[in-house]
Amino acid sequence: MVACEFSGIVREAFKAKGHDAWSCDLLDTEIPGQHFKGDVLEYLEPEYEWDLMIAHPPCTYISYAATKSWNDEGRLWKRLDALHLFAKLWDASIEKICIENPMGCASPTIAKYSQIIQPYFWGDSESKRTCLWLKNLSPLEHIPLNNMFGDATHVKPKIYGYYKRGKKKGKPIYGNSYLKDSEDRGKIRSVFWEGIAAAMAEQWG
Repeated sequence: MVACEFSGIVREAFKAKGHDAWSCDLLDTEIPGQHFKGDVLEYLEPEYEWDLMIAHPPCTYISYAATKSWNDEGRLWKRLDALHLFAKLWDASIEKICIENPMGCASPTIAKYSQIIQPYFWGDSESKRTCLWLKNLSPLEHIPLNNMFGDATHVKPKIYGYYKRGKKKGKPIYGNSYLKDSEDRGKIRSVFWEGIAAAMAEQWG
């Protein structure tokens, strides 16, 4: 089960390895395939017999990137709702679980994250600090430089520009932090990376 995924990227990575992989989201899948449209919690009952779940719960209200809006009206209850979903996913009756989210208040409120990764660890040129919460799964392996154990999986992250003011003045701007505000900015930022998806399928499949 790939929970809260509309892109189909992780689902298709596991399918390519021969697994019976399904995604679930409130949105339609962008890549035709095995997909449940609806509330993912309805599909986590033991009767479905999932052996592995990779979940991407919404981070809008629990990510530390939004701390400047932390106390805006209504955000407290939305934050609690988001944490409730995160907890339900983490506590699901599935043997192996990975939850992906940026740095936020889910750690340590729900559980301490297990690993921090970057898309450029596995060949995507983007940079977005991402946390993984792992249950009965080993941390994903990656190789910064060529060595006796294998070829490097890392690439240099793409630089989109440089900050012109503030504390970060002169520092590079990486990844989709460069995206301008728009109605679909959150959706664009939530799309997962093929390199990490392939690593998950290869190492956990």
